[in-house]
Amino acid sequence: MSLGDRLRDAGQGHLAEALDRLQGPAHDHLRAEIEALDLPLVTRLVEELRAGGGAHDLGEIAPPAPETLIALPRDDADREREARARTAGEDLLRAGGVAAVLLAGGQGTRLGFDGPKGLFPFAPISGRTLFAHHAAKIAALRTRYATDLPWYVLTSPQNDDATRAAFEEAGWFGLDPASVRLVVQGTLPAVDRATGRILLERPDRLALSPDGHGGLLSALRRSGALDEMAAAGIRTMFTFQVDNPLARVCRPEFLGHHFLEAADMSSVVVRKVGPEEKMGVIARIDGRAGVVEYSDLPDELAQQRDDDGELVYWAGSIAVHCVDVAFAQTLTRGGLDLPYHHALKKVPHVDADGRPVEPDAPNAIKFETFLFDALPAAERTVTVEAAREDEFSPIKNAEGADSPATARRDLNRLYARWLTAAGVAVPSGPDGEPVDLEIDPRRALDAAELNASVTPDLRIDGPTVLGPLEG
Repeated sequence: MSLGDRLRDAGQGHLAEALDRLQGPAHDHLRAEIEALDLPLVTRLVEELRAGGGAHDLGEIAPPAPETLIALPRDDADREREARARTAGEDLLRAGGVAAVLLAGGQGTRLGFDGPKGLFPFAPISGRTLFAHHAAKIAALRTRYATDLPWYVLTSPQNDDATRAAFEEAGWFGLDPASVRLVVQGTLPAVDRATGRILLERPDRLALSPDGHGGLLSALRRSGALDEMAAAGIRTMFTFQVDNPLARVCRPEFLGHHFLEAADMSSVVVRKVGPEEKMGVIARIDGRAGVVEYSDLPDELAQQRDDDGELVYWAGSIAVHCVDVAFAQTLTRGGLDLPYHHALKKVPHVDADGRPVEPDAPNAIKFETFLFDALPAAERTVTVEAAREDEFSPIKNAEGADSPATARRDLNRLYARWLTAAGVAVPSGPDGEPVDLEIDPRRALDAAELNASVTPDLRIDGPTVLGPLEG
């Protein structure tokens, strides 16, 4: 069957007509993009969209199993358990059993930034980028635990070239290039919300977008990275998001809890500030561990409180996970079948005559998969609470909540707490907040390490950058 016939059978005949209007390189480019489509998958997703079904059809929602939740330490028994987990996590790091995996396929569009989000200069004094900040954490972990700690960076077709160029220009941020591997995730086309027709970004280009962070596992399988990890004796992947500068990369306690519980996949959570906060929550869905998106959690459940007045569904996911390599291999061996979520977006495109259309309201559906949807397949899982003020302050919006301003504020507060604990006074600015501070992860990954590096003559009189110690 010809490509045109396959497109018409799939209800995408307008793409065959678009091809007929083009010649030369433009025709070849569009044809290559169309042939790369998983047309049966797109057809199924459009049919589900028209039928009103899809990934948001949830089963019975219940609170997470208490035995799988590890809250912040509150007593001596908790602290002893935390110490055992830390030892196990550190042993795993020293043994070379961990790979760090950064999800960085997004663009900085919502921040008003033209380029990969990882290149956003978030640091208040030096202007250091998110990529450079996370790379310094990788370098510090390698030094602390005398380990290779391979670093995998998930990019997208939209930002892979720019990301590779930035890493090369930065000299791979001081890391051995052979120890850093960029892996490109897959894409899916945006479709018109009313008709299900695949949109054209330009006359010779489909409107494609990354297939969501659930595409990580398939991309690792497709690239050979999973087999590479297994051959190197790597047991566990630590996955984290590029837009969270507070992320505690490969935190030993989390790794250790995951290891000691012999879990397939585990999650880090923070306590929701209120039922209205837009965070997915850890729950049981039809008896299996999973994450319920905030938009899918019925209001009566979101508001539900226990006898102590605490939210029943308090465990907000921050998209930080441990995933065992063997589990990922099993999931992807026969093709990964995660559910697809529908995101209503404004997508610029061209009409049938090739004229640009800039929608003033959401006009299209993008299909995404989420990594946390692999949780129900895990036979064993553990959820570990983190202190929000220590580990979570994402950069998602240009202004307001979850913006560069709030992330910088939260980092300043974190560093000020570290310095204060080390006996160093930190002045406040006119707004009552600590002055701008930057502590290079190669100087200190936590308060204890900073305390060990503080010299008697250290004074903070204004905005201050504490770089790596020499030697």
